[in-house]
Amino acid sequence: MKIEQKRWTKDTGWVFLYEQGLQEKAQLLFLFGNRHMLKNFQLFDEIKAAYPNAHILGCSTAGEIAGTQVHDHSLVATAVYFEKTPVKVVKSKIDQYGSFHVGQQLARSLDKNGLSHVFVLSEGLNVNGTDLARGFVDSLPRQVAVTGGLAGDQNLFEETLVFSDGPPEKDVVVAVGFYGEAIQIGYGSMGGWDSFGPERLVTRSQGNVLYELDDHSALELYKKYLGDHARGLPATGLLFPLSIRTEDNAQSLVRTILSINEEAGSMTFAGDIPEGSYARLMKANLERLVDGASGAADICAKTSAVAGVHLAVLISCVGRKLVLKQRVEEEIEAVQERLGEQAILTGFYSYGEICPGGPTDNVCELHNQTMTITTFYEKI
Repeated sequence: MKIEQKRWTKDTGWVFLYEQGLQEKAQLLFLFGNRHMLKNFQLFDEIKAAYPNAHILGCSTAGEIAGTQVHDHSLVATAVYFEKTPVKVVKSKIDQYGSFHVGQQLARSLDKNGLSHVFVLSEGLNVNGTDLARGFVDSLPRQVAVTGGLAGDQNLFEETLVFSDGPPEKDVVVAVGFYGEAIQIGYGSMGGWDSFGPERLVTRSQGNVLYELDDHSALELYKKYLGDHARGLPATGLLFPLSIRTEDNAQSLVRTILSINEEAGSMTFAGDIPEGSYARLMKANLERLVDGASGAADICAKTSAVAGVHLAVLISCVGRKLVLKQRVEEEIEAVQERLGEQAILTGFYSYGEICPGGPTDNVCELHNQTMTITTFYEKI
């Protein structure tokens, strides 16, 4: 397994960060970048010309990760050459049948014989991430884990783009299947937020739309807690996610706001808010966010059969970036420290993360406000 990485900015053009002369050899290329730059088809054509035999997949972001640095308004391209690992890329568009159907459709499009892992990149605004994850779980073998994330758009919530082997598109989900026993893949996800205020019962919701908590308008209660921050919704909602707990699930899931509807008094989240579940507000603790990133890297070691890592794809929530601000690179540095200097890091800041709930569980779920890591190592 060989990897090379380069970054494009308006000031520098393309600059290699790691170079191994892959060109025609690369079978897969991850491309993460600013929404407006991804629409520059000349840049996309330059990448395709540089790696003519590679499947190119990627998405728009709320920030790009290259090594231990976090960038805005750039493109980060990471090319991968596998010696023994076949890959297959599939794509589907979200339509009237919904996110669950898309997850099923993509899972069924992948040959199950020898399938080791599935990595997913999804539209970030017009998707129910919970249903998407359930669709994959419904149609994949139990032993095949799914990781990935939802595209971002800085903190603008205007438009997200996803692509595979073609121009970026809206409302698209792509998945890549990795095959064979040579590829060793680890994964881990952890947050680091603190809960505050009382736990409230979700008394009215529909899918990922929340209407009432304790029989009161959820939006009005939320605004009351946010105070002056409420004027900046939905973007400021990234600083105060909800922790959701169901009676039959002791482990909480974090949910991030995507939009609000003043007329309906509702809030739309990246994943489901089930009626009868319990919701509690969360706020940031900077040290715990960095510790959470370290913890996600430690979990990766428990899910991978080997100690070594060649490549790590980091997907961290935009809310973490907004909270950490100038300290944002500390969480990336914490991951590098845990995985080792030999690991090449790429990834992006997202509107949601997809990963199993724990190191012994292959059932993927939608997470928000986490650092989620997928590590790759190929046995020679």
